[in-house]
Amino acid sequence: MKLYNQRSRSVEPFEPLQEGKVGLYSCGPTVYDHAHIGNLSAYVFADILRRTLSANGFNVRHVMNYTDVDDKTIRRSAEKYPNEDPKTALKNLADTYIEVFLEDMTSIGNDVDVLHFLRATESITAIKQLIERLHTQGFAYIADDGVYFSIEAYKNSGKTYGQLLTLTSSNTSEARIQNDEYDKDSAHDFALWKKQKGSEPAWEFVLDGTSLDGRPGWHIECSAMSESALGLPFDIHTGGVDLIFPHHENEIAQSTAGLSNAVMATFFTHNEHVLVDGHKMAKSAQNFFTLKDIVGQGYDPLAFRLLVLQAHYRSQLSFSFDNLQAAQNRLAGYHSMADLVWQPVDDGVEAGAIEAHQSAILTALASDLSTPEALASLSALQVALETSGVSKPAQPALQAFLLWLDEVFGLQLGQRPDLSDKHKELLAKRSESREAKDWTTSDQLRKQLEEQGVFVRDTPNGHIWWRA
Repeated sequence: MKLYNQRSRSVEPFEPLQEGKVGLYSCGPTVYDHAHIGNLSAYVFADILRRTLSANGFNVRHVMNYTDVDDKTIRRSAEKYPNEDPKTALKNLADTYIEVFLEDMTSIGNDVDVLHFLRATESITAIKQLIERLHTQGFAYIADDGVYFSIEAYKNSGKTYGQLLTLTSSNTSEARIQNDEYDKDSAHDFALWKKQKGSEPAWEFVLDGTSLDGRPGWHIECSAMSESALGLPFDIHTGGVDLIFPHHENEIAQSTAGLSNAVMATFFTHNEHVLVDGHKMAKSAQNFFTLKDIVGQGYDPLAFRLLVLQAHYRSQLSFSFDNLQAAQNRLAGYHSMADLVWQPVDDGVEAGAIEAHQSAILTALASDLSTPEALASLSALQVALETSGVSKPAQPALQAFLLWLDEVFGLQLGQRPDLSDKHKELLAKRSESREAKDWTTSDQLRKQLEEQGVFVRDTPNGHIWWRA
């Protein structure tokens, strides 16, 4: 299997640190609001990566964090629960939007049951221990408003600040920056811990005899959680391209400062942006859609998943409702293909052809997750099946293939049931009326079936049905 590695800026053969086992960490949501579909596309990518690794025989431990304490969550929780204790308000907000997030993830076909979720607020002890180590080793210093990481000390230790992109003295500053949402065009010493301001939620912390009651900075959360869950180094770290800098670069610095090994994760792999009218989808730009928005307009959440898979994860995806409709139409085609498993014929597609397409799909996915190429092979099989049907001896092979597709793509094609006896009876009556050239009755039965969500296409080998 090959995968793009941001550390080397190239596609490399993937070999896990432990034979047969993969540690995978994905930056998860900041749980202060609904995730927009641009955010969700990153989680589709992470899910497909995990599925592909599993399909290639790896035992994957996939960890994802919830950022449930930062500037955004504190601000929103105070607005939403003004009469609650700050920590209680923060938890109420997180609980609400974690539930929404998990519902969205399930709707778009992501398998949340295999994910190991970690909350920053439940990892405070590990975060403080990491800060204490960095301070003891001289990579962190105490300031009036908290604890900061020293980029200069990190570089002076022989480490490279700029493993994921090229940084120079012109875009690296020794200035401190306290805001979690800071300018990404230049690097600064960044906050590891922030002293409490006003009525913000706070955790006790004493460092070098100094009382620093407050809460963690954004970057340190992922460093502590990934190490506690996967150890150092681990295999693959994922996220959107906007997290390459400063978030992931700062994670690397925090995680490896003072250690002999400068590697946090052997692979850093990132998905590209979703665009709207040529611009990155973002809440700040007010050009975003949530899953609720697109479902409200009649679209299947799995059509959004398919739309994401139609583009390579390292290519920008242009979102429009026309593109989403095209993906929904393609999904309907895959549904009709899956329904053919219940309609075997004497002379149709054989098991060998199905197995060849399965092999081609797996080969495409193993080549840096080439989902467009994999879907092209699936669509070619769809055409062959719709033209010739599946042969009776190959019916079990098609059923197994559809279940395998569910494991790999998450499009839920393998569990579509056979028609009810009532619908089969209507189809049989329609066939009888056509043989008798009673076209009026035939058309009436067709309309009756369509009203019940069953559609019929007549072929030289008989009718083919599918469901809406």
